[in-house]
Amino acid sequence: MDNFQNNNNLNNNENGQEQNNTQSSFSYDYAKNDTINTSGTVVEEKPKKKKKKKKVFTRVIAFAVCAAVISAGSISAYRYIDDNFSFENFFGRGTSDSSEADLSSKEASKTNSNASNEKSLIELASREDSLSVPDAVSKVMPAVVGISSEFQVSGQNNSSNWFFGNYGGQTNTQVATATGTGIVMTSEGYIITNAHVIYDTGTDTNYGKATGVSVLMSDKTEYEATIIGYDTDTDIAVLKIDASGLTPAEFGNSDDLQVGELVLAIGNPLGFELFGSVTSGIVSALNREININDKKMSLIQTDAAINSGNSGGPLVNSYGQVIGINSAKMTSTYSSASVEGLGFAIPITQAKTIIDDLINYGYVKGRPQLGITCIDVDETTANLYNMSVGAYVRSVTPNGAADLAGIQEGDIIIGVNGTAVSTTEEINEKKNEFKAGDTITLTISRNGKDTDVQVTLQEVTQGDTLFGDQEAVEN
Repeated sequence: MDNFQNNNNLNNNENGQEQNNTQSSFSYDYAKNDTINTSGTVVEEKPKKKKKKKKVFTRVIAFAVCAAVISAGSISAYRYIDDNFSFENFFGRGTSDSSEADLSSKEASKTNSNASNEKSLIELASREDSLSVPDAVSKVMPAVVGISSEFQVSGQNNSSNWFFGNYGGQTNTQVATATGTGIVMTSEGYIITNAHVIYDTGTDTNYGKATGVSVLMSDKTEYEATIIGYDTDTDIAVLKIDASGLTPAEFGNSDDLQVGELVLAIGNPLGFELFGSVTSGIVSALNREININDKKMSLIQTDAAINSGNSGGPLVNSYGQVIGINSAKMTSTYSSASVEGLGFAIPITQAKTIIDDLINYGYVKGRPQLGITCIDVDETTANLYNMSVGAYVRSVTPNGAADLAGIQEGDIIIGVNGTAVSTTEEINEKKNEFKAGDTITLTISRNGKDTDVQVTLQEVTQGDTLFGDQEAVEN
């Protein structure tokens, strides 16, 4: 546009110069009309008759009146033509320097008006009357903390010589440390985070509950924390530090979220060196159902960057309110495809009931359990060992629901309430349709015979979880 305007100005100057040259070529000289006799004698002109003054005066008056009429008409015509663009083109004024300047001015004014009405992506994604991004971050940042968890790791030192029959090796214990993020919930020191930050049940590691947890505040103050409760099904944990007068986060309503709405993720990616990092994005999807460690979860999907160490941190709306707890990020483990912008957070409205139960009881009330760990038997394994396809029972909790119903290690669960099941995930889905105290029917295969067993579900309480290998799932 700037170049376009400059070219117009150049053309205007050139046209103006050409017009001036044209005007300067029209000169107006007044010549005398003298009559000279070639003989050298002066010839006297005959005196002319004087015209009557009355006629001369009348002609002068008439000429003046005509000139005034023509002038007035010209001015009116010019004004009319100037106000009508079609007449300008008709009379050739559309290409004149003055009209081009006017059009350029009008276009520039229109462009500036449109530019002033344009909004940025952040403005378009923000709620009405929302805070600016810096203000929203400043509001919630004092409530963002760092979580450091220590785990006792026991292992076997198998460096001894197998040829001499020393198979056992030596047992050694090491300390593993994991870091994450947390949110100050109350001024009295209650802090929420992810369960997997303080309770490890990963596929590569299975360290269990942390032996020590510390909390790093935004002002670099550090506190030792007590684990109040955790729930691995929803990936939520509550900690408590001995402090008061803290600045808690303001919590919003995740049920009011809309797809496309602006959100901010705050946390400590890859450790405390990047403490309080802020990323922005939008809500990509709501109620997205995904499976994490064989647990089906309904989460908020966002394209805001969420990396290792962000777990447990806040997902914030444009009012500076916490509407989610950052929990997971989609990664590509089994393919070479690049995965970006696929982060997930626990809706805060869904988490509130869990948090209240963890504070009040130390566990989630009414959560049903069978009291077993299982491993899936697929069709290939079943054909190889002449077994039924289903969930193989590897361990049974003493006095648990399954134990009291007579289920034994080695049984294979093949059905729930008359519906065939082939995986532990399917058993969990059926079981979670009920609550503690309800009775369900399990169909088991034992020694080649199928049997129905009535099981009364028990309530999951703190410390009930059993530990197996990476394929085992507690039911």
